[in-house]
Amino acid sequence: MNTHRATRPRLLLAAFAAGSLLLATACGGDEKPAQDEAASAPASSAAAAATPTATPAPTPTVKPTGADDPALKPFYGQQITWAACPPDAKAAEQKIDLSLMKCGKLHVPLDYTSPAGEAIDLALIKNPAAKADQKLGSLIVNPGGPGASGVETVKFGDKQFEGTLHNRFDVVGFDPRGTGESSPVTCLDDKQRDALNAEDTPADQAEARAQSEKHAADFAAACQARSGKLLPFVGTRNTARDLDVLRAAVGDQKLNYLGVSYGTYLGALYAEEFPKNVGRLILDGAVDPAAQALDASLGQIIGFEKSFERFAADCVEKHADECPLGRSSDKAARKAADFLDGLRDKPLPTKDGRKVGSALGWTGVTALLYGDEKTMWPYLRLSLLQAMKGGQGDALLAFADSYNGRDEKGHYSPDSEALVAIHCADGASPAPTAEQAQQAVQKLQQEAPLLAKGIGVEDFSEGSCTNWPFKTPEKPHTVRAEGAAPILVVGTTGDPATPYAAAESLAKGFASATLLTLQGEGHGAFGSGNGCIDAAYAAYLTEGTLPAAGATCS
Repeated sequence: MNTHRATRPRLLLAAFAAGSLLLATACGGDEKPAQDEAASAPASSAAAAATPTATPAPTPTVKPTGADDPALKPFYGQQITWAACPPDAKAAEQKIDLSLMKCGKLHVPLDYTSPAGEAIDLALIKNPAAKADQKLGSLIVNPGGPGASGVETVKFGDKQFEGTLHNRFDVVGFDPRGTGESSPVTCLDDKQRDALNAEDTPADQAEARAQSEKHAADFAAACQARSGKLLPFVGTRNTARDLDVLRAAVGDQKLNYLGVSYGTYLGALYAEEFPKNVGRLILDGAVDPAAQALDASLGQIIGFEKSFERFAADCVEKHADECPLGRSSDKAARKAADFLDGLRDKPLPTKDGRKVGSALGWTGVTALLYGDEKTMWPYLRLSLLQAMKGGQGDALLAFADSYNGRDEKGHYSPDSEALVAIHCADGASPAPTAEQAQQAVQKLQQEAPLLAKGIGVEDFSEGSCTNWPFKTPEKPHTVRAEGAAPILVVGTTGDPATPYAAAESLAKGFASATLLTLQGEGHGAFGSGNGCIDAAYAAYLTEGTLPAAGATCS
């Protein structure tokens, strides 16, 4: 599944310091080419045309009452018109039978505090239960991001749901507001995204900081120019409200839900907003809603460093014949890191004419660290072998493109714009104190020296979303969800993108939750092919049976 994505460490810190632009730059996607004048202008031109101004945000303390609110009843009472899904060339190429699925739209208010105002439509897909006579209801899924498409997940990930889940549930995916085909946030065009993704961070720290600040300001201005009306309303709290409307529209009294990575944050806020409507929620690869942006960034950097080290040692010790990292497992990760850093000065050629510099090289590696020794590490070994021994960057570029949401024609998916917009709508962190910044640098030097190379205290001089066009009142907080049915939280010990500690924190915060642990590598347990995990999901969703306290799969 396409889940919450991290990026190269410097870009993570630039995202923290300068408004999350570079988090999107290496994390993925872009929008469809837009037609308006601002869309065709360079980002710097857009900045000159539309300097961001603070826009009032919808206030979370104005709490909609859901289906009991008379103004919202037309939305809760709507009937979804399910029809044949439109033709899809990629689905046809992969021999996916779309005739078995149905597509539709969900009508929701843009602003839940003013439901009589403008409304938007959310894209939906349904893979009906394989055993209709045994159907328990719907299982609504969110694959993470934020910004990833739930429609694409159900459409192309149908095999992941085969068996008990698809037999007993209509598997329903949706594109959250501001993403995919649901009024997507748009900021940059394909050429601008290509340029940003390929641009290496200068070696000089002052130049690197100036670069990230300029890009962040330009990006925020471009988003304001093209999607300013949407930006205050794309946060996860509003998506949680959409999720409750969807629950009612598919005819379920309680929400059955599978959220992976960022999808765990959406699930947590849903449980906070609508505890009495919680059915069976699986939150897999957890995001900690109480974590500050700085702490989350440091956790990801360290998580990817450890995963990178474990991959490199595995490469040398078990696959020496196809491993380009030498014969010392202690030095293997450094050898790979030095090579990737060196691509700034000696980029690799590719068949399509683009060059793979350090940014794209690291992005390709990061993408493959989301898997484990059985799924993605073999591709990472071969990609590095092609690059380090063969002098070609095609494999690294292919995985970087996939990670960035770029297709073979050079068009980008819209999820990276949504990632930044949702991140900044969900809460901005203040700048750390001088002491906190120094502690952060020391922690990275000790625990992630390879990936955090060159990061200094000045990288923490500002808070997150500094340049964003509106200010949100959302703050990190522990989610208790008092009154909700028991929730299943799942964490993987070697998860680089959402480290295991976040799953522990999320589960501990809930009033009623059980933590299931997967001992292993990779981001998220769902779809990993682990029989123990699959059995636990099936038992919980169909029977309500939770794993025993402290249960572990391996």
